[in-house]
Amino acid sequence: MTMLFDTIVAKTTANGTSAINVIRISGDESFSIVNRVFKGPDLEKAESHTIKYGYIHDNEKVIDEVMVFLYRAPRTFTTEDVIEISTHGGNFIANEVLKLLIKNGARLAENGEFTKRAYLNGRLDLTEAESIMDIVNAKTYTQLNLANKQLRGDVHTLVDQLQSKVLDIIANIEVNIDYPEYDDVEILTSEIIMPRIKVLQDSINNVLKEAETGQVIRDGIKTVIVGRPNVGKSSLLNSLLKEDKAIVTNISGTTRDLIEAELNLDGIILKLIDTAGIRETNDAVEKIGIDRAIKAIDKASLVLLVLDQSNHLTDLDDTLLELTKNKTRILIGNKIDLGNKIDLKHEKIINISAKNNTGLDILSKEVKDLFIDEKIINEDFGVLSNTRHIGKLEETKLALEDAYKACVASLPVDMVEIDLRKAWTSLGEITGQSTSEDLITTLFSKFCLGK
Repeated sequence: MTMLFDTIVAKTTANGTSAINVIRISGDESFSIVNRVFKGPDLEKAESHTIKYGYIHDNEKVIDEVMVFLYRAPRTFTTEDVIEISTHGGNFIANEVLKLLIKNGARLAENGEFTKRAYLNGRLDLTEAESIMDIVNAKTYTQLNLANKQLRGDVHTLVDQLQSKVLDIIANIEVNIDYPEYDDVEILTSEIIMPRIKVLQDSINNVLKEAETGQVIRDGIKTVIVGRPNVGKSSLLNSLLKEDKAIVTNISGTTRDLIEAELNLDGIILKLIDTAGIRETNDAVEKIGIDRAIKAIDKASLVLLVLDQSNHLTDLDDTLLELTKNKTRILIGNKIDLGNKIDLKHEKIINISAKNNTGLDILSKEVKDLFIDEKIINEDFGVLSNTRHIGKLEETKLALEDAYKACVASLPVDMVEIDLRKAWTSLGEITGQSTSEDLITTLFSKFCLGK
């Protein structure tokens, strides 16, 4: 069991050879512990937010020449005393310094424990803490921008506003129940409460709608490329990635297993899966690849169905059109440089030449039009993107629906209040105002060591 008043230490830089390593220590004994192993100015007498030069030593043995950054509570990330030691790079030096600090009273931090302390000490709420890992994991400027908005508190502000509206209704109900004799108290009835709940429902539906874009930005789009053999699926993958990721030949059935890759599509990550060409076959290995392709279609958020424009539709094409008709899909007519023989009257088809890299910009625009609201990306407000946050907002929506139904059934207002309190609690679980210890432990265990 971890103790909040322990002094913790960890390396914040990645393992491997590098110019420097940074070792962070946080807790009440940070200054005294580091001072015991530091040759240089007396750290316990030093001012906050200063840098000291010296050596880390173990008795007479010098371990490394270092710079020590000093931060006194409460103006620190964890709100505790914090010291960061910059050593020379290399795992050996860092491990020797860590062992020395632990020997002198520090404890090795758990994953995410520095950020966990920042949360427990009121420095961050849960949405802001989670945004730190989103910043670390960002692969595009669009993802980074979304995470930075969350870190500055935009999602916290949004949730607080929704909670305030729920609490306002609850407070009015409480006054009606506790002080019915007051003349100036508005007598709440179902007819009065219902419009207020409806306004809240509309607000939450709008937030959830915007969250669809936020979740796509944060998590990417699971995209599968399908088609019959030799229509140019692998060529399309290579063209999109601008590299020879998949083997391309004129031999049908060259791709026998799933090939996965990620594409940064103007700030949106496509998690691409190139599949084996789907057809009837007696080849055992190819059949396994085809079975995996069909399963990948079921799990995908987007299907890119590739057709050969140089030939008319085949029975296999018709089978794939039927197989994917209920999926979000884009029909791609490849090999347009060799002909234009497919005309699907009731469906849009994007004509390209993967070989000549033509038409890919149109495909890119089509993907963004399907999944992204550009206005949301460009506006300066917080958008929910975290699956946990969205799930809690869905819980809030259900609780408000129950409250509205209770009003329709003319149940007493104190019964309506029960559902409203559920909505208020679910919102509080987004920011951490009402959260179990198990959830906190699970969330921060997913952070990297040193964060």
